[in-house]
Amino acid sequence: MAIKHITFYFDVVSPYAWLAFERLPDALEGLSYSVQYRPVLLGALLQQQGSPGPAGIPPKRDWTYRHATWLGQHLGVPLAMPAQHPFNALPLLRQALACSTDGNVNRFVAGTLLRHVWQGGQDALEPARLEVLAAALAPQLKEGQDSAVAKALLRANTDAAAARGVFGVPAFEVDSKLFWGLDSLPMLRGYLAGDAWFDTGWDAAASVAQGLPG
Repeated sequence: MAIKHITFYFDVVSPYAWLAFERLPDALEGLSYSVQYRPVLLGALLQQQGSPGPAGIPPKRDWTYRHATWLGQHLGVPLAMPAQHPFNALPLLRQALACSTDGNVNRFVAGTLLRHVWQGGQDALEPARLEVLAAALAPQLKEGQDSAVAKALLRANTDAAAARGVFGVPAFEVDSKLFWGLDSLPMLRGYLAGDAWFDTGWDAAASVAQGLPG
């Protein structure tokens, strides 16, 4: 079976992105694939869709934090809510992209940023912690690249993701198909493994007529 190339869209503000990042190798074990990790700004994607996101709806915010924390212990993935959430993820995303020339980051960079947020239950933007994070990422920085390049890469990543139909994170794109969320990992595996459902089911399932006025 030919190797499949997956684009993993993520924002460090999402607990599900952290869980999916950790679970991905096990979920796709034995399959032939490669992954590009692509930071995007979740808030901008939600804004384009006119969605407030889970944190913008108080009961959903409470549920999301409980659910993500429970999933972490259930799946054996260390996860502690940061001291403040949501928070402005822009500095972290730009720091990730200071380690990139094409908008993608390697697994080490993505994991370092996600662990910074989702392990320890601390403030993701606390200055002393940001200094430690910067030191950890220093060997990955692209020589001569200034902050304007990282900003431009993040904007380009987010705009391109929106154009591809990405509406949230984590999202996985392969062969122009998009899979959204931690719970899509079994479905993603099925596609990569050649599940015959995708021959007709993928398009048929999304062809249902809209029953409400536009």
